[in-house]
Amino acid sequence: MLGLGTLSRVARELREDLGAARQRDPAARRVRSFEVLFTYPGVHALLAHRLAHGLFELKVPIAPRAVAYLSRAVTGVEIHPAASIGRALLIDHGGGVVIGETARIGDQVTLYQGVTLGGTGFARGKRHPTVEDEVVIGSGAKLLGPIHVGRASKVGANSVVIHDVPAHSTVVGNPGRPVRVGGSRPEGPDADWAHLPDPVADAIRSLAVRVAELEGALEEATGRKVEPGGQVTPLRRAGGSDPAAG
Repeated sequence: MLGLGTLSRVARELREDLGAARQRDPAARRVRSFEVLFTYPGVHALLAHRLAHGLFELKVPIAPRAVAYLSRAVTGVEIHPAASIGRALLIDHGGGVVIGETARIGDQVTLYQGVTLGGTGFARGKRHPTVEDEVVIGSGAKLLGPIHVGRASKVGANSVVIHDVPAHSTVVGNPGRPVRVGGSRPEGPDADWAHLPDPVADAIRSLAVRVAELEGALEEATGRKVEPGGQVTPLRRAGGSDPAAG
């Protein structure tokens, strides 16, 4: 049950999990790997899950859920022992992350705090999301049901996703809608969250432009001055640098 192959796999997974934190979390680049290992709750939760999942696969009773329970109590991250997680997952900050029983996560995925990969209904079988490689899921996002999130996609913070997400796309809103950033996937795992497209604001802006055109036509037809109505004004900082500038 425990041979050189198993020990080699465990060492590789540990190295990849620590590497994921150091590569994709800017705060972790300034510390040594052993400090990440002993102080990062996302890493602790992932290591505990790999143990619990291994025990679950061996059909050991009670122990997998006990490990998952203790991990949740210590880290604030709840991962069902049956969930399948690929290589080099990063759970950044970790608090409030929930990964359900039939969830499947690929390689090089990044989850921020408060993410839920949850189920819908009470039926047995596949009822949680499948997340492919290199996906980034923002803080507070909820992915519900047996949906499929395509490779290298990005889910904006606090989005609620209940439908499949195409590969190399960005999803924002509630319910989540696929949009594009410059016609292609944003660069890097920690891309500019503050400047994601806002389809609701875009729709309101288009309506405001249309109303202005209709008011102009009304003025020409009646000769009566139309008082200006409300305007869609983007929020801006009164001073100082833009916190989302880089």
